[in-house]
Amino acid sequence: MTTLASQSGWFTGVSRESATHSRIGSRLLWAAQIVAAAAFLMSGGMKLLGLGPAPEMFAIIGLGQWFRYLTGAIEVVSAVLLLVPGLAFFGAALLVPTMIGAIATHLFVIGGTPAPAIVLLGVTATIAWQRRPTPRRNE
Repeated sequence: MTTLASQSGWFTGVSRESATHSRIGSRLLWAAQIVAAAAFLMSGGMKLLGLGPAPEMFAIIGLGQWFRYLTGAIEVVSAVLLLVPGLAFFGAALLVPTMIGAIATHLFVIGGTPAPAIVLLGVTATIAWQRRPTPRRNE
């Protein structure tokens, strides 16, 4: 049963507009998490399987193929964490330094455009910020 008090929001302390904005924001954040998870599952999976340009790219980097496996594992594990509500912050937090490294590698080592890594850095940093743990207040 809907009452005037619950419709206006004065009883709950949340206006209808802010509740709607909150729902839209939550849905947009989940959409970003799903898209980022798909991108990192694909990218990390290709690194782990040695598909595409990954083996050659990591050979140019010069740290060895173990670094390709490490980067691929970080991307795949983080992608899965992005899809778990209580762990999304940790997945995004792992991906932020990974994308900073990818940007630096493109700029200073292998060349090419760092644009995809810059976009993914923005997305993962936003997810990490929005999903950050909040301290609990003792009442």
